[in-house]
Amino acid sequence: MLEVLAGLRSPTSGLVHGDGSTVALVPQRHARSWMPLTVSEVLRMARFRPTVVPRRLGAHDHAAVDGAAGRLGVRALLDRPLDQLSFGQRQRVLVAQALAREADVLLLDEPITGLDLLSQERILAVIEEERHDGRTVVLTTHHLDEARHCDEVVVLDGRLVAVGPPDDILVPAVLREAYGERVLGDHAHHAHAHDLVLVDDHGHGHDVR
Repeated sequence: MLEVLAGLRSPTSGLVHGDGSTVALVPQRHARSWMPLTVSEVLRMARFRPTVVPRRLGAHDHAAVDGAAGRLGVRALLDRPLDQLSFGQRQRVLVAQALAREADVLLLDEPITGLDLLSQERILAVIEEERHDGRTVVLTTHHLDEARHCDEVVVLDGRLVAVGPPDDILVPAVLREAYGERVLGDHAHHAHAHDLVLVDDHGHGHDVR
């Protein structure tokens, strides 16, 4: 879905109409972990456009790269090879690269899944800052507590299950339809994501936090 929004893949049906906004995509962390580049080189790549003749980076380019590195806490890693970083460090670098692009729309594919606590907190803080500054942020997640902080939620299960504000969508009836499991909450019909536990057919509980 994010690749379709980024213009990298055609939809299987229907049409996607763009408004000319620039887009920065952060794929799942394993997608670019092999790159034999330093962190500094990865970040500077964000300032080049594929359709533009290569040029020298100017003061604004360097400021964008430095600012993004600072926000994600990776300045100390600039001379390190990307493939020698931890998962959390690598993901922070890739998010910093997207920020350095200064795009209108930020697309994030499960940005904090499996990361250390520090990296999770850094990335979530940046997402909130971007949202507060009026930038469009689209992310995919299996963590319902993350989705609870979004303005709009789309629930997919091979099809569109529901779309709307999280308070209307992250409720037992919708989650049962999407997950096919029993949903437990303090208030069966009014519980929200942070109150819920999913229980599978074997009786195993899964906190949705």
